[in-house]
Amino acid sequence: MNYEEWVKTVPEEITGDSLWKVEAYRLALFATELGWYDVAKLIRDKRMHGLADQLYRALGSISANIAEGYSRGTGKGRALFYEYALGSARESRDWYYKSRHVIEEEVITHRLRLLTQIIRLLLTMVPQQRGRSLREDIAKYNHNSCDPEASWNIDPDELVDLMQNVPSLD
Repeated sequence: MNYEEWVKTVPEEITGDSLWKVEAYRLALFATELGWYDVAKLIRDKRMHGLADQLYRALGSISANIAEGYSRGTGKGRALFYEYALGSARESRDWYYKSRHVIEEEVITHRLRLLTQIIRLLLTMVPQQRGRSLREDIAKYNHNSCDPEASWNIDPDELVDLMQNVPSLD
């Protein structure tokens, strides 16, 4: 299943809402869908039960907090929930990294890249709502580098690749 196939399964009650226009929300909902399959694999290993629970809760929290924030009447109110979503996205990425001993490297790499894209979007959304920048807007993300001077933006072609070439969901 890739992003386009998944979108066809999302009910009109969700896709017809103006919230659906928020890319970070769509990607977070997709990440949660992928996480369902990843958690099913993790839960087969008794040692991973707690991690699986934490991962799925964190993933679900990303889109839920974006939805809550989107519904707030002020930029400050929206920003607060977008920051919660940012924390959950980072938490999810952390749990995925910790699950690397059970989930295949290709899947982990894909999920880390997808969550980094969501984080990047949220790091843009929060200051837009607050009307001022976050303390960390000098942070740069490049999944291929630990160099803090590396490029911050993910190439649009890379996002297309993340959405179309999704590793096995068994």
